[in-house]
Amino acid sequence: MDTVKVALVGFGTIGIGVAKILLGQQERIAGAVGRNVKLVRICDKDTQRDRGVKLPAEMLTDDLNVILNDSEIFTAIELVGGIEPARSIILSLLKSGKNVVTANKALLATHGGEIFDAARSYNRSISFEAAVGGGIPVVNAISTALQANALCQLQAIVNGTCNFILTQMEERGTDYATAVAEAQRLGYAEANPAMDVNGTDTVQKLAILAHLGFGAKPNWQDVPRTGIDTVEAIDIVYAKRLGYRIKLLAVAEATPDGVELYVSPTLVRIDTPVANVRDSFNIIRIVGDAVGDVLLQGRGAGELPTASAIVGDVIDTILGRAKITFDTLNLWKKERPATKIKNPAEICGKNYLRFLVEDRPGVLAEIAGILGRHKISIASVLQQQDNESNNSPAVLIIMTHVSREGDTLAAIDTIDSLVCVRGKTVRMRVE
Repeated sequence: MDTVKVALVGFGTIGIGVAKILLGQQERIAGAVGRNVKLVRICDKDTQRDRGVKLPAEMLTDDLNVILNDSEIFTAIELVGGIEPARSIILSLLKSGKNVVTANKALLATHGGEIFDAARSYNRSISFEAAVGGGIPVVNAISTALQANALCQLQAIVNGTCNFILTQMEERGTDYATAVAEAQRLGYAEANPAMDVNGTDTVQKLAILAHLGFGAKPNWQDVPRTGIDTVEAIDIVYAKRLGYRIKLLAVAEATPDGVELYVSPTLVRIDTPVANVRDSFNIIRIVGDAVGDVLLQGRGAGELPTASAIVGDVIDTILGRAKITFDTLNLWKKERPATKIKNPAEICGKNYLRFLVEDRPGVLAEIAGILGRHKISIASVLQQQDNESNNSPAVLIIMTHVSREGDTLAAIDTIDSLVCVRGKTVRMRVE
């Protein structure tokens, strides 16, 4: 058999998984490709750390030029992560004649146009299945298998760290800080989990999915997002009492006024598949006009699940399928008109509102009056007082009917200024 040479840039957790598959499953991969696929170089700034993988002599280097100057390397895998130096590395790899496989959702969401234009100018391809959903083949599903459909809606849990934290809070009754600490202990969360829990990771993935599925080109920083760092244990309890679970949902939906996009902790009916995805698992629900509902579920992160998607992209690149898809889709192309994105203030939906209020007559009427003046109709009310003290505040839960986002936020601002309301209103969407 002929031999195809592959290189890897970035040798962290996912890089280790990729090396394990490429070095340990050569016969199986050769059977799928019809050629030997040989990992010949790994570049990382740390060449001393023991990663538990036995490498051939001189495979590991800290000099990127060793890869750039090797014209026989067909495909390079970028797993550095972040914006820089990953952006510069990918541009250099493309310029040197390599096709690129990446899992870098932050880079694609921020500089997708630049790096895809560069790939086109050098007649190379970029593959990125692992950038969204880890081992779940959602990129292939949208870009290839579902191309006969106009997508109507996409709902996704695409951050396993957040899903694990919410599962712990519900099933074990732990508070948010304790659940985060447990996620860190198990390796699901970084030492600084901010990018996960504040919704940044999820919204970057949503930006990619919105471009793939709806042709939108959002600036991910402009997409409305709320993270799970706003969720308290009491909200988990009340949501369950009302028949819901709280999940961090990324949502894209086609409407006559443009594509709705947002990331938010959301109350999801407890008997639905999305609500029953536990721990670090991900799920993507896609609704097409022809196929209807499609559910993709699996591990959205981790060494081997993510490596599985990366090696799949390597195989597609070697077989030529990746280049055909890359050329056909024209992703992030300047000349391709972008689908309009709906004004966030015009997005309509139901809401869960939790208020801490003085326990006296007339408070509910005050709040209901403000909601009514902002055209927000009440679906149900739940009131709870935690103890019998006359001075203790009451918890007031209001579930609304469908209302405009702009009206909802304006009403909350007014309600939060009332003397009878203590603290800020907790608000979550209801799916």
